[in-house]
Amino acid sequence: MEVKINGKAAFAATEGKVLDPGRASILFVHGAGLDHSVWPLPMRYFARHGRNVLAVDLPGHGRSEGPPLETIEAMGDWLVAVLEAVGLTQGAFVGHSMGSLVTLAAAGRHPARARALVLIGSSAPMPVHERLLAAAQANAHGAIDMLNIWGHSQAGQIGGVGAPGLWKTGSALRLWEQAAPGVIYADLKACNDYTEGSAHAACVTCPTLVIIGDRDIMTPPSAGRKLASAIADARTRVIRDSGHAMLDEQPNAVLDALAEVL
Repeated sequence: MEVKINGKAAFAATEGKVLDPGRASILFVHGAGLDHSVWPLPMRYFARHGRNVLAVDLPGHGRSEGPPLETIEAMGDWLVAVLEAVGLTQGAFVGHSMGSLVTLAAAGRHPARARALVLIGSSAPMPVHERLLAAAQANAHGAIDMLNIWGHSQAGQIGGVGAPGLWKTGSALRLWEQAAPGVIYADLKACNDYTEGSAHAACVTCPTLVIIGDRDIMTPPSAGRKLASAIADARTRVIRDSGHAMLDEQPNAVLDALAEVL
């Protein structure tokens, strides 16, 4: 579906379902340079179990009109604006990587809007290596290569896909290559510049789950646990044998964790 936010088109996938204000709602937020298509399994599962589901394309990503927003705070406010634009008062916010910071900001700045919060592959702060930032600013393909290699565990880079015919790093590569020039840099810079994570974490009032990949080198397990400790009554769930790209590497384990809180 498409709505207008500040006069610009914003897209959210809904699994073809009409939103029902009487049902619980879940908003999914993608990571840097990606789009709504990273959420197929959770979208399908929760839609079939009676939830409103919306996987958004952040501004400048996928089918949403640009330019990309420059700060995590602006993205968090935009997410709440989407919720309001579709006629919903509250939702569960689920974000991966950069998307986890967006949902953290949304839940921290607008606590009444958040029914639940799930942070996947998260840390706050979320520093970005200077070489990755420089490559992204130059729109060099090396930025995509770094994201892909650092984002997957060693096992994830060589195979192990449960469904025949799928290639984890290959599909991620093609999706990043579709990003418009400057989008990946804008996203990574927003992550690197985000300093309000602790303040926003302290304001979260909803049930929260932090999902951690035990082989994640981009947002290490220690960082995920530290973030969880800053949120009242937050729980953690460790996904075994997975790097940062948990939605690719261990989709079923991630879905099991999501079902516990959503």
